[in-house]
Amino acid sequence: MIHRHEKEFPVLETKRLVLREITTDDAHDIFKYLSDKEVMKYYGLLPFRTNQEAINEIEWYKKIYDAKTGIRWGITMKNIDAVIGSCGFLNWSQEHFRTEIGAELSKAYWRKGIMSEAFQAIIRYGFNQMELMRIQGLIEPPNTSSQKLAEKNGFIREGLLRKYEYAAGKFDDLYMYSLLKDDDL
Repeated sequence: MIHRHEKEFPVLETKRLVLREITTDDAHDIFKYLSDKEVMKYYGLLPFRTNQEAINEIEWYKKIYDAKTGIRWGITMKNIDAVIGSCGFLNWSQEHFRTEIGAELSKAYWRKGIMSEAFQAIIRYGFNQMELMRIQGLIEPPNTSSQKLAEKNGFIREGLLRKYEYAAGKFDDLYMYSLLKDDDL
């Protein structure tokens, strides 16, 4: 059996996108959208103010991949290698065949179906290559665009987790969404 850290980072292609590993060379691109307060509104962190914060974020992506607790892809448009967002899985529990999904996208690319396209690719990867049974999403109630994205991609709202997370100086309620491998999509 090949251990995951010995394998190359999986690159996923869709009609318009290439989802690839994010490296420190991408720090400037990531800083651009993670410093935008609208993009960061529901991210759980304050908008970035320095390039070092972007580098720290990239190091976290590498850390969760190496520890096999998650994977985060950079979203790029085909033929343009700039990272315009990211998506992936965190809090991966291999023992329980489940993970959480997360994503963000530069505001210039909102409402173009890009995140749905990326979600479909990583969901397929999760169910087929990671052998997941359950993918869950935790979404703040005011974040209606993420709720619509989840529902459009087959996720079901299971309930409200009250004061579930402390982020950016406040306690947040979160809706729990889930998609199961055996759900009819």
